[in-house]
Amino acid sequence: MLALALLKDPLYRSYWLSLFASQMGTWMQAAAQGWLVLLLTGSAERLGLVVALQFLPSLLFSLPAGVLADRYPKRDLLRFTQGGMTLLALAMAFLVYTGWVRYGHVLLFAFLYGALNAMDQPVRQSFTVELAGKERYPGAIALNSFGFNTSRLVGPAVAGFLIAFYGVGAAYLANALSFLPILWVLSRLPRGEGNGVVQGRWWTEALEGIRFVLGHPVVRRVVGLILFATLLGMNFQTLVPAYARLVLGLSATGYGFLLSSVGVGAILAALIMAFTGRPRPWRLVLGLFALALAHLGLALKLPGLVPLFLAVGGFGMISVLINANTLVQLSVPDRLRGRVMAVYSLVMLGTGPLGAYLTGFLFEALGGRRAALVLGLALLAVGVFQLLRPWPRDASPQA
Repeated sequence: MLALALLKDPLYRSYWLSLFASQMGTWMQAAAQGWLVLLLTGSAERLGLVVALQFLPSLLFSLPAGVLADRYPKRDLLRFTQGGMTLLALAMAFLVYTGWVRYGHVLLFAFLYGALNAMDQPVRQSFTVELAGKERYPGAIALNSFGFNTSRLVGPAVAGFLIAFYGVGAAYLANALSFLPILWVLSRLPRGEGNGVVQGRWWTEALEGIRFVLGHPVVRRVVGLILFATLLGMNFQTLVPAYARLVLGLSATGYGFLLSSVGVGAILAALIMAFTGRPRPWRLVLGLFALALAHLGLALKLPGLVPLFLAVGGFGMISVLINANTLVQLSVPDRLRGRVMAVYSLVMLGTGPLGAYLTGFLFEALGGRRAALVLGLALLAVGVFQLLRPWPRDASPQA
């Protein structure tokens, strides 16, 4: 099994463990941020605006970051983005602990953190292939998704207890500390090299990645599916805190438990991928239907089954993301990898602002259950459309 073989590699193992620690802190902070906004404003729409602002920089910075990833050593770029996120988390912890934090501070933090994350995403995904090797990449993405979603499961639950006993600032501080291991590991990894080729202005190079995405039948289809899935069905950072507080009236601990329910389903999907290896297009469509089922389930007056529906949603989300990411990575030539993954990240993260705000707006306008119903029906329609269209057969790597 490729995932276990990678864990036997000491270089990759140290990188994966440090990345896992960082992801734990990130999910603790994400849980704290949603709770903090609701404490400050009591508004699902304002929460949606914060999440939207955090994803907005993806529209601005993903393509330039892809060009940088193909030009310069990825290790150095990752040290810059991870170090920047450390400083931002420390600043927010300070504001919360001093009692100076205001809604405007959260908006600014969300934008700056999102800007660094927009730069980090295509670089980190390309770096994973560089570190693991293309032949081991399906195992690497399954292993990384397992770590990511284990942290999604454990992080919010830990954050719930931290918030309950030590306040929201503790989660921000924990996230800042969680970056230290990966910064240390990155400093010890080989520096690597970019391709060093500057073919012209950055947007000329970025356009080459866009043309590849539009011209490759499998990549084009996958990126189109990701657009609708993220717009309608993956806005759990808005959906879960709003549903927990405004529909179910839960405490911080209950909210953390619901976020962890998403992680349970996500881990199951990651484990299935780790054992089954190569991606399959039909799993993308299955993931869409799982997301639709989760939202339709939240529309019912069955509070006892909410964790189950959120677990189904987590399963669907990761089924879509793992198979989509791997299909794209296996189809792209190495010289274009950073730029193509930047387009992928642009679509995946760039639709986040609209999707997050749409979810918050629907909660405000229709109420939680009706909003979930509208989103579920829209996802169901997208899934049926994908099911009825035949998939391109050529998913082989390009030269």
